[in-house]
Amino acid sequence: MNLDEFRKLVKQEFGDNLKHATPANVGELLDRVEEEFSSDRKSTHRIVIDEPCTSYEGVIKDFFAQMLELPPEEAMVRLWTLALDLAFASIESQYADRFAELFKEME
Repeated sequence: MNLDEFRKLVKQEFGDNLKHATPANVGELLDRVEEEFSSDRKSTHRIVIDEPCTSYEGVIKDFFAQMLELPPEEAMVRLWTLALDLAFASIESQYADRFAELFKEME
């Protein structure tokens, strides 16, 4: 998926300025995009876990090092989707906290 295709997909899903983006539909889009990237690399149906890192910090460093080696358009899409995922996870957490407070009063 190139950057122009990704831009069109995002605008199609969320509208201009991401006005229709929600934690739920962001998650759905991110799953589809990740599936697209995964299918590009799949040659067999076997799952091989070859993770040399032993800590979360190591995994993060490895991920960002790999992004530096990708073609710029692919790196842009992957980094943008990561940022979107993290931002909307934070929003989802805030909503959960608000609703927990509302329901706590009903108990």
